[in-house]
Amino acid sequence: MSVPTQRTRPVVTGAADRRIGDRSTSMARTGGTSHAERVFRVQHAFTQLGGEVHGLADLARASGVDDSAVYRILRSGVTCGVFSQVGRGRYRLGPSAARIGTQALMNAIDSTSGEDLRACLDRLYRDTDGGLAFLFGLNHFGRAQRQCIEMSVGNSDLSELGANIRDVLTVNRSLRVGAAGRVILAHLPEQLQRQAIDEPVPRGAGPGVYRDRGKLVASLAEIRVKGYALGFQECLRGWNSFAAPVFGADAVLGAVLVLKPAHEVSVPRDECIAAVRATAAEMSSLGGAPQAEHVPEYAAARGA
Repeated sequence: MSVPTQRTRPVVTGAADRRIGDRSTSMARTGGTSHAERVFRVQHAFTQLGGEVHGLADLARASGVDDSAVYRILRSGVTCGVFSQVGRGRYRLGPSAARIGTQALMNAIDSTSGEDLRACLDRLYRDTDGGLAFLFGLNHFGRAQRQCIEMSVGNSDLSELGANIRDVLTVNRSLRVGAAGRVILAHLPEQLQRQAIDEPVPRGAGPGVYRDRGKLVASLAEIRVKGYALGFQECLRGWNSFAAPVFGADAVLGAVLVLKPAHEVSVPRDECIAAVRATAAEMSSLGGAPQAEHVPEYAAARGA
């Protein structure tokens, strides 16, 4: 089953071709015809096209670079590990590109003050009337998964609230389980989505976990449209979750999550959603992404 993603695009034609031509013209006016510029455009074409393996013609069309130059760039990139050749005339990004991407994501996170992140979560904790607030980051070690970076739970002991260490280290790592996992998964490339979706549901997952592949894929499409995810007892029995993605300049870095008891109605659902989205947008701006449009609306609702 094909898993569409928000940040990947099919082979460009028609209006998309015109946009690439416009971009190429603009880059040429600013020195974009240099060899270095063409190398970066070919590398970026892999992320534009989506998927894993691409041919010379598709890469040339997406990058706006002529076929012969693309071929020379690819062959040089294979030598240094930036690209890998798969069969005759087919290429994918290589291990060197993966290391560069991982380092870039780590730099985006490291450049953000831990105190600033904690202040955001503390405010989210208060604004959701004691909702347990977490920041999860995307971790590619071994496989795409999430890990808890920071939390704000007041004076609560997680074990007293029914969350033990096993839950935190196993169930909550999976990107296919829970609002925070799915909101990250929704914005990953198609290949990583497939890998996560094909994983078995972790033992100990809550009764609301998505076990049907089709429904899980549909939920990812809905997340990309709405900008947030809701989880009803997915990770833990008796707990509902609200999550929104945290972005860097052009990639998802993680997710903000609030857990509330399923029976608790002290804060309306819409207010929890707005609070989570605003916090995620604030953290995204700390990581280099533009401020989201809904933040002023939320600030006005709070009387700021």
